[in-house]
Amino acid sequence: MRHPTFRLGFTLPLSVRRLSGLYLLACALPLAGTALARTGAPAAPAPAAAVQGQPQMDLPRTEMRIGMYRIDAQVAHTYESRQTGLMFRRQMPAHEGMLFAFAQPGVQCFWMRNTVLPLTAAFVADDGTIVNLADMKPLDETSHCSAKPVRFVLEMNQGWFAQRGIQAGAKLSGEAFKP
Repeated sequence: MRHPTFRLGFTLPLSVRRLSGLYLLACALPLAGTALARTGAPAAPAPAAAVQGQPQMDLPRTEMRIGMYRIDAQVAHTYESRQTGLMFRRQMPAHEGMLFAFAQPGVQCFWMRNTVLPLTAAFVADDGTIVNLADMKPLDETSHCSAKPVRFVLEMNQGWFAQRGIQAGAKLSGEAFKP
């Protein structure tokens, strides 16, 4: 069977198709996930998960690798899923994370509203190269931005990258980063 292809250029198993058989499509709006990007634009209505104070646990997943390490990441690729991100999540396994995917490169800024897990955001170029890393404190609304325009942001438990000696310049591999 064929897998649905995102406009972002990577495929996910059929198990991620939802909503009356429609394919999940990437959204071009430049708002970031774990909280909102600060763009000066008026806030859109909060997604259902955020209104109810519940973490989103049923997003599509993709596997990535960096060196010898495997990452199982949920993919937040719609406006709503990026807006909620990892809000309200109380724990996350060490090898899991969330990949925020945008249709177009841009300077992506994240904050930690309603996010109680300490996280590190890896701002990632189209080819999988980590542009910069930012440690983020729980419930802190300080903006953490990419050093240059990117289409991807990978959030992992804080310390995950540092404990493995992974720094800016390291390269992730996986379906999301294939040309």
